[in-house]
Amino acid sequence: MTGRVPIPSDPIRLPSTTPFRAAGRPPSMSTLPSSPYTALDAWVDAHFDEQIEFLQALVRVPTDTPPGNNAPHADFTAEWLERWSLKAEKFPVPEAEVRDYGMASITNLIVRRPYGSEATQQHPIVALNAHGDVVPPGEGWTYGPYDATVADGRIYGRATAVSKSDFTTFTFALRALEAVARPSRGTLELHFTYDEEFGGELGPGWLLRHGHTRPDLLVAAGFSYEVVTAHNGCLQMEVTVHGKMAHAAVPDTGVDALQATVKLLDALYARNAHYRSVTSQVEGITHPYLNVGRIEGGTNTNVVPGKVSFKLDRRMIPEENPVEVEAEIRGVLEQAVAGLPGITVDIKRLLLAHAMKPLPGNAPLVEAIQRHGETLFGQPIPAMGTPLYTDVRLYAEQGIPGVIYGAGPRSVLESHAKRADERLELEDLRRATKVLARVLADLLPQDAAAP
Repeated sequence: MTGRVPIPSDPIRLPSTTPFRAAGRPPSMSTLPSSPYTALDAWVDAHFDEQIEFLQALVRVPTDTPPGNNAPHADFTAEWLERWSLKAEKFPVPEAEVRDYGMASITNLIVRRPYGSEATQQHPIVALNAHGDVVPPGEGWTYGPYDATVADGRIYGRATAVSKSDFTTFTFALRALEAVARPSRGTLELHFTYDEEFGGELGPGWLLRHGHTRPDLLVAAGFSYEVVTAHNGCLQMEVTVHGKMAHAAVPDTGVDALQATVKLLDALYARNAHYRSVTSQVEGITHPYLNVGRIEGGTNTNVVPGKVSFKLDRRMIPEENPVEVEAEIRGVLEQAVAGLPGITVDIKRLLLAHAMKPLPGNAPLVEAIQRHGETLFGQPIPAMGTPLYTDVRLYAEQGIPGVIYGAGPRSVLESHAKRADERLELEDLRRATKVLARVLADLLPQDAAAP
């Protein structure tokens, strides 16, 4: 196959696995002998400085979202991949669609690596997805957020943990696989997308809707000490409260939208006490909760506010029905302002992200990550849920079994993701890359002869 990474003249042959014959069915797993795994690990070690350099380069090109001008980073990434003969197909989202969405530019990337002859290279299609968009850095950084400083065994910078790190984890796992194991059937894809912070609809969602990819199995960017099989859903809404402006000297001539908003907020936050009694059966996920993250309104200190708006975020456990959750929130809001003369409320849904639920076909991924993760990290790698929501759900909604796993610490708090001094332990990056190289060697058949 043209464009492949250079491989040794006498590659290690790995044992045969049962061929993957139909989309949606997991491939058979094989327990490889220690020597091929050792060779994969050694390749990662030998190229680790190069991997760190790649991560530093990716971090130094900002992708703050908003404003979300992310196409330049995709072009930059594609150029770096070309250094290793990895051709990235570019999928620019139409400008009008992006701007209507509230961002400036998006180009998603897919690297496809089919193995073997045309008759044998289709399945399994294993995809690795990471997102390049990030929240703006904010204040309080010890090192510059885009300096990608390496100090004390860590790399600091925005997206070092979430998830430009996994651009490199996935790329170097692929390179190790091709340099050592030389799979002879199946396809490996890298999906580098740029819309996770806005919900993923113009990232993975756009690629899937337009038929640009349809993998059998998926691994998405995550952390190293657990394999995530489920996550919360999220409902985001904008609520606008309309009253009537008036001079503060004659407040009775107006209708105070802020006072009405206070009633709404009291009613919403009262629901949080109830949500604590609604518990999830998924390990790692506790209960639903609600947060109001932004409020704005009024015109001046001496004016009765005639309009106030706020944005709320309602996290949904996997067991909840999103339609029922949205109906409940709307009911709470409408009841809170009922009987307030001169007050009207507009309610707009901004995002409805469904929860990710485990699909039976993810078993090969879970088993392989746990087995190799325990070997390389020296501790069990639990399969569990997370209270976050991600764009991985968009693959799950298409019936594509997937998990979340990548380079990172034990928790979001340790990573400082979305805060100052985001950081990544370099040994976590190294070991996670080895885990995924081993997993790919298990998933993609290496026997020379097709059935």
